[in-house]
Amino acid sequence: MRDFEAELNACLPDLWRYAMSLSRDRDAADELVQDCLERAWRKRWMWQRSRPLKPWLMKILLNLWRNHLRRGRAVTVDHATLQETLPAVLATPEERLHLAEVTREIARLPVDQREALLLVVVGGLSYGDAADALGIPAGTLMSRLSRARARLRKAAEVATARNKIRSVT
Repeated sequence: MRDFEAELNACLPDLWRYAMSLSRDRDAADELVQDCLERAWRKRWMWQRSRPLKPWLMKILLNLWRNHLRRGRAVTVDHATLQETLPAVLATPEERLHLAEVTREIARLPVDQREALLLVVVGGLSYGDAADALGIPAGTLMSRLSRARARLRKAAEVATARNKIRSVT
């Protein structure tokens, strides 16, 4: 029981960041994490002690998010909250603007690519654990990650070219 509690507490920051990246709203992220913890606590007997807890929690959180979307709840971006949650190291307006652009591009990714990218990049899961959380083979996960990263690179190139044109004119 203590092991479960300790591991659960250690996973909280990653769970919240992942919930925030899915919902892009602080209140919704808090609610998702709370629901995830409640469900994990109720079903803790299902967790296999020989496996890491974080992928299991991420899968619960992702399933809760999918259920949330199926119920037709609209996803709204609260830009004030988003700005508050941006890392403090992003001191310049240009850095914040760039991160906001990246966030918008991630939101435009197909759902399967976005889920894969967020589990690995934001959730901090290994490829194997992310594939398990999504219920897909590791090769499929890597393909989705590759396509997502390629789209983000292309969007960044377009944005850079656009900014160069604006600075010239």
